[in-house]
Amino acid sequence: MIIVSACLAGIRCRYDGGCKPDPNVMALVREGKALPLCPESLGGLPCPREPSEIFGSRVLACDGRDVTERFNKGAEEVLRVAKMYGVTEAILKAHSPSCGIGLVYDGSFSGKLVTGDGITARLLMENGINCTPEKGGSNG
Repeated sequence: MIIVSACLAGIRCRYDGGCKPDPNVMALVREGKALPLCPESLGGLPCPREPSEIFGSRVLACDGRDVTERFNKGAEEVLRVAKMYGVTEAILKAHSPSCGIGLVYDGSFSGKLVTGDGITARLLMENGINCTPEKGGSNG
């Protein structure tokens, strides 16, 4: 069993109320091989919501609100589920402040990417879970 970003599985949980379906990820879910999870939803953030980006050690919504604790709570819940199911692998949404691997948006809300990992991706990797970005990966 692997974890996948819920938005890649076609679940409408992104900040804009949409999703980014990935046919390969959707197939894994249909085959019962993957659990679709959205750390931001699990952290209690609404859908739709203001977009957020990592700025230093905090996660800020574009209106300036600090949503770091919600992102941390969601990451911890994803890790809890991963441990419950013995998950050792995850496919995550590129560039996301939760799920990004290798590159995330820089906190300026200008579309600029910087080296770094999302809150959930970092926690999963710190706990031995192999995380890979969606096809197109950390390079875009």
